[in-house]
Amino acid sequence: MQNQTNPTVDLKTVPARLALEDGSVFHGQGFGDVSSRTVDAEVCFNTSITGYQEILTDPSYAGQIVTMTYPLIGNYGTNPADLESSKIQVSGFVVRELANLASNFRSTERLEDWLASQNVTGITGIDTRALTRKLRINGAMNGVITTDTSKSDAELVAEAKASTGLVGKNLAETVSRSETLQWDEDLGDWAPIQGTVERPTNAFRVVAIDCGAKLNILRNLTDSGCDVIVVPWNTSAEEILSHQPNGIFVSNGPGDPAAVSETIETLKSLTGKLPIFGICLGHQLLCLSLGAETYKLKFGHRGGNQPVQNLETGKVEITSQNHGFAVETESLEHVGAEATHINLNDRTLAGFRHNEMPVFAIQYHPEASPGPHDSRYLFDCFIDMMQSGKSPTGEQMDTAQRRRNDLLTATSRDQ
Repeated sequence: MQNQTNPTVDLKTVPARLALEDGSVFHGQGFGDVSSRTVDAEVCFNTSITGYQEILTDPSYAGQIVTMTYPLIGNYGTNPADLESSKIQVSGFVVRELANLASNFRSTERLEDWLASQNVTGITGIDTRALTRKLRINGAMNGVITTDTSKSDAELVAEAKASTGLVGKNLAETVSRSETLQWDEDLGDWAPIQGTVERPTNAFRVVAIDCGAKLNILRNLTDSGCDVIVVPWNTSAEEILSHQPNGIFVSNGPGDPAAVSETIETLKSLTGKLPIFGICLGHQLLCLSLGAETYKLKFGHRGGNQPVQNLETGKVEITSQNHGFAVETESLEHVGAEATHINLNDRTLAGFRHNEMPVFAIQYHPEASPGPHDSRYLFDCFIDMMQSGKSPTGEQMDTAQRRRNDLLTATSRDQ
């Protein structure tokens, strides 16, 4: 094992500030791109302990300044393999303490150097506990990060107040791929050893609508037995059907789901014709296409430790989540669907299925990047839905989860 011992940077020479629309101003040190600049975005927090590289490259974070609640960030550096998209997606990055040593045999570049190479500014040395508490009490707020010493605190607060935030913004169009492509990469060496499930003999052709799809979701689809074709967010229903798919997947992504009107209209045309599975933003878009309503959460759910209960099985899954909007449950029930999962922290909707059509979606991330593997069985439920033409039952979800946990094998050995 070889430690990375690159010379450290004296961050004290680069003053930076984070200003919020409520008038709060945090003073710290800049890292990454420390040229004289100011960026504005919605400020949110993530409770994960590790996985900062995957978080930074998650397209669902477009238009946001991300605060890590875990105090020490950057200690294992960065590398080209742990990416969820082709570039850093966040507008800015906030940490309590930037590690002064990147020590990991896989590390190829320090966190601050990687951010600098992609013109992303971070701030360290501020009280992230106080910041997180403020966001939890008052809700997500718009803010600015600056390394421009010529601006006064009052000017920065004014800029934060003038920031437009996320509501009404279609950010999916800014992060989606612009061309159709054939995806064939699976999990490879990253496939969990426990709960290996044999792929179907004949792969199911799946069209994945890219609203900001994480790479590990596409890998999991392939690993579960799907032949994946990725299409841009605004691809028409006719073009999607021209690929003659067995099923449709709707990806995660950033921003206000109600603003992604073209995808919603496309899903209206496709619903009932083919099995459809959605994750995160895809979950919200499917609900909107059915006639349900969404709303903005006070401070969102972001982290790798969010408890969700499967209402069909009674089991609790610890999940990875990243969303600032949610679906109004009653409005969903009025259009012929039912809740299958709920978030145990605030009882918000975390998953649903349609009672008559093969439509199934979840509000969290079963691809676990970063996060636990509790929910990986849901990709198998998508396979089951394409085989049966019906949304998965509680019994099917239980069987799929037991298979992923090796419990079926263990039970047969004990008999």
